[in-house]
Amino acid sequence: MNALRVAVVGAGPAGIYAADTLVKSDTEVAVDLFEKLPAPFGLVRYGVAPDHPRIKQIVNALHRVLDNPAVRLFGNVHYGTDLTLTDLREHYDAVIVATGCERDRDLEIPGIDLPGSHGAAEFVRWYDGHPDVGRDWTLDASSVAVIGAGNVALDVARVLAKSAEDMLSTEIPDSVHAGLAVNPATEVHVFARRGLAQAKFSPMELRELDHVPGLEVVVDPEGVEFDDGSMADIRATKHVQMVVKILQDWAIRDRRGDPRRVHLHFFARPDRVLGTDRVEGLRVERTEYTGDGSVRGTGVYTDYPVGAVYRAVGYTGSELDELPFDAARGVVPHEAGRVAGLSGVYAVGWIKRGPVGLIGHTKGCASETVGSLLADADDLPRAPQRDPEALGALLESRGVAVTTWDGWLALDKYERGLGEARGRERIKVIPRDEMTRISRTG
Repeated sequence: MNALRVAVVGAGPAGIYAADTLVKSDTEVAVDLFEKLPAPFGLVRYGVAPDHPRIKQIVNALHRVLDNPAVRLFGNVHYGTDLTLTDLREHYDAVIVATGCERDRDLEIPGIDLPGSHGAAEFVRWYDGHPDVGRDWTLDASSVAVIGAGNVALDVARVLAKSAEDMLSTEIPDSVHAGLAVNPATEVHVFARRGLAQAKFSPMELRELDHVPGLEVVVDPEGVEFDDGSMADIRATKHVQMVVKILQDWAIRDRRGDPRRVHLHFFARPDRVLGTDRVEGLRVERTEYTGDGSVRGTGVYTDYPVGAVYRAVGYTGSELDELPFDAARGVVPHEAGRVAGLSGVYAVGWIKRGPVGLIGHTKGCASETVGSLLADADDLPRAPQRDPEALGALLESRGVAVTTWDGWLALDKYERGLGEARGRERIKVIPRDEMTRISRTG
């Protein structure tokens, strides 16, 4: 009853790392995580491509945090609907918002809203079996464009170009395999408006793409050029050096003649999506360096006949009830994690700093936010309702079908059982009501 009571809204990596940092501090703390989905882990479960099992191993570390008795999980609870900030401040001394960035950032070019034009986030959530995304996805284009120069763009391109049978060993549900099995795509074009040195790919993602059976990665040699700003970036960062070296090697190698191809186009800025009733092509403008790593248009355009367009130009956050919001940046405004104008309310992860950095970078972000919270702790007014069971009783009175950590363990066991019967590690359960039922009944 005397412990510092902290509520964390969002049980993805950022929220869980914040909980871990809190319980490892010298302050006596009780932490409750509130997650809108019936299962925890956020982007690790619903944002990492299913054929990246090594990245998903981060779940093991997150699992150990949620095993701590000082940390409780309340799943299937919607902030703003089932529970408000006012409710949380009645029961907790501090609140940390860790809701992430789930929506696709807009790309304002003509034709972007045509049928056949998609946001990458929605496609990722489809193939990751997110319970709030429809199970039907039309895959009928033999040539596809992906706009973006980051790892999400590579994931989308790889999944579109990869054989459905090669995905069958992963945790994808049957509905995703069935959709990929009829995918006719043999040519996937990835467009980046700047050069090799500005690409946000990771070396590991690039190498994995080149090792997909039956898939050839093609880099246009015309895209291999650098200006003074780019050369400075290359000299300064080993990560950039590795990416550039990989792409340069691919640009000069002989073609293999594989049946499916991913083309990486640099200095290619999307100008408009072509078509009348649906996507029929993508027009891109050739760009050139200005000397400092930036680019400008050249007025030279090329039309690519593609039947679908996926924009992977970044994620953005969503406005949250009772909290300030910077719509231009898609984040909650803050100072060192302290939410602007709200004492005792903090932010962590992508909703705090924007969708930048890999999952591992979230640890440093969590450390800063928790450091601010603990520095403020002595001056924070204590919540009037301190009974640890009161919040659960409130949710029950509102008819919320809460899932718990024990419920996740039951769902995890169930999914692993489905996979074991098919020689796979797991097969995801998709429907929210089924996830909830399994979690609540074992």
